[in-house]
Amino acid sequence: MIGPLLLLTSLLQGSTPPRPSPAAAAYPFAVGETLTYSAKLGMLTLGSGTLQVSGIDSVHGVEAFRLRFRLQGKTVFYSLDDVLESWVATEDFASHRFVQDFVENDKPKHRTFEIFPDSGFYRESGRDTTFSTPDAPLDDAAFFYFVRITPLEVGKKYVFDRYFKKEKNPVTLEVVKREKMELPDGSKVPCLVLHPVIDTKGMFSKRSDTRIWLTDDARRLPVQIRSKFPFGTITLRLKDMVVPAAGTASLSGS
Repeated sequence: MIGPLLLLTSLLQGSTPPRPSPAAAAYPFAVGETLTYSAKLGMLTLGSGTLQVSGIDSVHGVEAFRLRFRLQGKTVFYSLDDVLESWVATEDFASHRFVQDFVENDKPKHRTFEIFPDSGFYRESGRDTTFSTPDAPLDDAAFFYFVRITPLEVGKKYVFDRYFKKEKNPVTLEVVKREKMELPDGSKVPCLVLHPVIDTKGMFSKRSDTRIWLTDDARRLPVQIRSKFPFGTITLRLKDMVVPAAGTASLSGS
């Protein structure tokens, strides 16, 4: 399945849109999957969030999922419209491009990272310096999907040296417990409660104390995400989902 935006662009350029390889079908998610969340700051409604597999692109000559996370919110004292986009190879699930588009209190901030796993370095747009990156690197947005393809057991802590900024490793992922949560259709499913930590200033920093509730089934859907910000705790709760048919999950990520 090809994303509508990618299809339209290809038609306008007079080219045939790329078709996902068999590798792209070996995941518990597919192009078109859109998970929509309500965002609350404590008990107050803040806005909304979206996790989306928006297309299949070619980046650095490699077929890649285009993954997108957006968080929008506004209160009397704070506003944000933050977007993270990641291009992750369908073959080995390594990041090849990572974009941060933040607008917080009307102050925009944009950063683009070009990542070259085969060569072992990354570069930030606007800077001439290259930086070392580990094997099969991952960025912040890709991490939401990496946990969905990783075998996990309650009570265990996993350590990965895969964050694309090598000096920020290791990434730790603790499976805290199993807990039942409600899906948008009212059904209740068992979920794994995850505690990820990356040595950065973002959502996965130690200070943010983020928790992710992931369905303990083949779909591995993030039902709830809770994270601490300087102004309070934001909870994203799944309220709507579009889930196209996907292939058999590949659980080899480590």
